[in-house]
Amino acid sequence: MIERDLRGRGIKNARVLAAMDAVPRHLFVPEPLRAAAYEDRPLPIGAGQTISQPYIVAFMTELLELKGDEKVLEIGTGSGYQAAVLARLAREVCSIEILPALSERAREVLLRLGFANVHLKVGDGFFGWREKGPFDAILLTAAALREGGRLVMPLGEERRAQRLMRFTKTGGKPVAEDLTAVLFVPLTGAIREEAR
Repeated sequence: MIERDLRGRGIKNARVLAAMDAVPRHLFVPEPLRAAAYEDRPLPIGAGQTISQPYIVAFMTELLELKGDEKVLEIGTGSGYQAAVLARLAREVCSIEILPALSERAREVLLRLGFANVHLKVGDGFFGWREKGPFDAILLTAAALREGGRLVMPLGEERRAQRLMRFTKTGGKPVAEDLTAVLFVPLTGAIREEAR
């Protein structure tokens, strides 16, 4: 899987490749599907949900550019596989799952494998996990916008050059528009106070 499906498709980060190699994907899929666990495709895990294909897990993880001291929020625990990969690369992983049965199964596997730096919560990921924030990186493992949906936000360093961006879901794909230069103040409130 590592050579063929990950390195062969452009995954270069040695830490990500090592994490993908170290996490036993077969333990995160239902027993009848374990023979297919290392194929590069999503697999059903129950409740109409899937475990993402290994390439996508590696690709999304690589995009986070984790160095090892970060606190990461994952929206959509699912099987717990992505959280396990993240846990090998970050200081702390906080993962939210809306389906209690999936969260409990993920908790059992993660505990059995000794991932003490993963915290799971049953809840609606739409609301985040305020008590655990702020986060250095956030990974959404479920589609957040419906067709025609829009997300407008400033991107960039606080008190430096920022760009106002609009993301629109069109034809099932996100379309990004860089609209103008802006300068927004940072978020305030409880999350900001905890960062101090």
